[in-house]
Amino acid sequence: MPYRLTLSDIMTREVVTLSEEDSLEDARSCMERGRIRHLPVVRGDKLVGLVTHRDLLAASFSVFAEVSRQEEHRLFSQIPVTELMHDAVTAPPTMPVREAAKLLLENKFGCLPVVDEEGRLLGIVTEADFLKLAVKMLEAIDA
Repeated sequence: MPYRLTLSDIMTREVVTLSEEDSLEDARSCMERGRIRHLPVVRGDKLVGLVTHRDLLAASFSVFAEVSRQEEHRLFSQIPVTELMHDAVTAPPTMPVREAAKLLLENKFGCLPVVDEEGRLLGIVTEADFLKLAVKMLEAIDA
C-alpha cells in the first residue's frame, strides 16, 4: 500500500498563539510582525478559539468613522481576543491531506488547527502549507 500524506506531514508545528487575556491589539501586532493571518487562541496547550486577519478587519473601525488611528489602537488594546474569537473547525494529525484540502476548499477556510484527542494544539495547516506541498510535487514531477 502506498504511503498517504497526512496533516502531520505538512503542518506547521511552531505556531504563534494567543491567550484569552491577549487583546485585539496584541493579535494585530502578532499578525503584522509575523506576516500571518490565523492565530489560534489557547488555554494552556488546549485550543479554545481562532482569530483571523479577516476577523480583525471586520472589527476595525470604518475609515468613514471619526476615530483616529491612535484611538483605534487604544480601543483595540482594551478588548480581549475572546470578544472576537470564534470556534475553529479542527483536524487530527492523521487526517489525509487530500481530505483536509477538500475541507478547506468546500468551506472556504484559510486554515485548520491540528489537535489531538484532548484538544491540545499540535500545529496548524494553512493555504501556504498546501502551496509548499504543490511546489514540492511539481518539482518532483519535473525532476
